[in-house]
Amino acid sequence: MVLGLTGSIGMGKSAVAKMLRAEGVPVFDADAEVHVLQGPGGALLPAIEAAFPGTTGPQGVDRAKLGAAVFGNPAALKRLEHIVHPAVARSRAAFVRAHRSRRIIVFDIPLLFEKGGTQNVDGIVVVSAALWQQRKRVLARPGMTAARLRHIRHLQMADHHKRAHADWVIPTGGTKLATRQAVRRLLQNLRSALAR
Repeated sequence: MVLGLTGSIGMGKSAVAKMLRAEGVPVFDADAEVHVLQGPGGALLPAIEAAFPGTTGPQGVDRAKLGAAVFGNPAALKRLEHIVHPAVARSRAAFVRAHRSRRIIVFDIPLLFEKGGTQNVDGIVVVSAALWQQRKRVLARPGMTAARLRHIRHLQMADHHKRAHADWVIPTGGTKLATRQAVRRLLQNLRSALAR
């Protein structure tokens, strides 16, 4: 069973992914894969440099320069996505092959709904917290501003819509222990259902 793990920025998706790994579930992290592909010696550097001159170097993609090149520019963002998404899809396919003997695997995909990735999964887990908690968490990040958060929220499906389209919701507004218990309950239920 392939679970799609998603949630808006600052909702605690990374923490839940870590908990799933701790429970022995293989997790494909789309963002981490992008970092590898765009990092030092990354496979996507030549294509990104060709499309966005001056945005790469020995350390890989200069995220500030690339961000400035695509921020608020839908055509540039689409050009970048046409470079990145097929490469991530190939890595994801290799991950599936490597873990095909496992009962449950997880695709950790921040923009699962927004980029039409729902057809690649058997069920959707949405990580959610109150909007005030999201705002507090995100604004505590280095370099984050209220305007940037507004822009990111505008690009992402609203949390209440994600919850409405989820098969399961993991709440992250309480304690870490409560979240871990919710993750364990979900896995127990899924494993029981798959064993039938």
